[in-house]
Amino acid sequence: MALKTIDSLLQSGVAGRHILVRSDFNVPLNDAGEITDTGRITASLPTLKALSAAGAKVIVMAHLGRPKGEVNPKYSLAPVAEALSEALDQYVALAADLVGEDAHERANGLNDGDIVLLENVRFDARETSKDPAERAALAAELASLAADNGAFVSDGFGVVHREQASVFDVAKLLPAYAGYLVEKEVTVLQKVAAAPEAPYAVVLGGSKVSDKLGVIEALAGKADKLIIGGGMCYTFLKAKGYDVQESLLQEEMVETCASLLARYGDQIVLPVDLVAADSFDPNAEKKIVALDGIPAGWQSLDIGPETVSAFAEVLASAKTIFWNGPMGVFEFEAFSAGTKGIAQAIIDATAKNGAFSVVGGGDSAASVRILGLDENGFSHISTGGGASLEFLEGKNLPGVAVLAD
Repeated sequence: MALKTIDSLLQSGVAGRHILVRSDFNVPLNDAGEITDTGRITASLPTLKALSAAGAKVIVMAHLGRPKGEVNPKYSLAPVAEALSEALDQYVALAADLVGEDAHERANGLNDGDIVLLENVRFDARETSKDPAERAALAAELASLAADNGAFVSDGFGVVHREQASVFDVAKLLPAYAGYLVEKEVTVLQKVAAAPEAPYAVVLGGSKVSDKLGVIEALAGKADKLIIGGGMCYTFLKAKGYDVQESLLQEEMVETCASLLARYGDQIVLPVDLVAADSFDPNAEKKIVALDGIPAGWQSLDIGPETVSAFAEVLASAKTIFWNGPMGVFEFEAFSAGTKGIAQAIIDATAKNGAFSVVGGGDSAASVRILGLDENGFSHISTGGGASLEFLEGKNLPGVAVLAD
């Protein structure tokens, strides 16, 4: 798909023009309201720096959390404005509202190269409304901030699969372009979706089979191996007759997993050992067990070392690798070895075998940073978990389609 890109906008000249940018700053916060992973902020910098350097008056929109259409200080973008100011080495003001008086005053007061961040777009219920007229009304108010000679740049890949006012509807009201991040994401994922070099290995983790069912079905005919770990593997193991005890389980998906194993059994690779725990706790008692060896009342919170070795052996020969979803509860150090081991195996395959490796955003991307792995060891780390999965499934992404040239 050919997109209208930010380079064509820059070539047409942006000095003195108001440019509305949709970024993805849905960053994780700790209990103190501090950002624990700035990956999405870092990913936004090339587009914002290019526009600012070219003299644009930049107005940034983004969301944080799920405030459900109401103003909630817990989800204010204030910490993002602070982090963005530091990352850009220039002051980024935070408007007190989205399309109200303060937003308009700050937009009108911008000098060439200035950047202002609007308050959380999801404080307005119209942003995510299912009513196109309500979304269109908000989009018109957002577009008005860009004045008569404005433009829109979509650079929040993590939201392009959503038909939302600041992502989709505003792109129909202003000249619309893909930012550097969205352009790169689409280019990389098109390569994986359309022409992956074989052997092609897909690594899927995370908690729910239902969340990944579409991508399993879509990739089963393309991938040589589907490696399955994380919370979702226990439903597959249950389908094979193992007693997973108190491990995470989607009982209603057991028959579906049995059907998938019957159809794609030669391609699907499951764990061969597990790390069991007596409770869901970072300090829980743990032991490495066989698939049929989880003690009564215990649960598995990670894949075992033999599984890491078996998965790594598959990955070592791969030429294309797509990974989405951690292998265990990586947030607990005692149960992070599986995720860290598989991530390192992907890094090794990239370096030693020339594999084209893509980390599909979400918790996978976060785990790379939290576990101290080399981000440059992967060919690409996506900023959009759901968006990257839907792209590979072949679904229409409204926020991308609306940017088509």
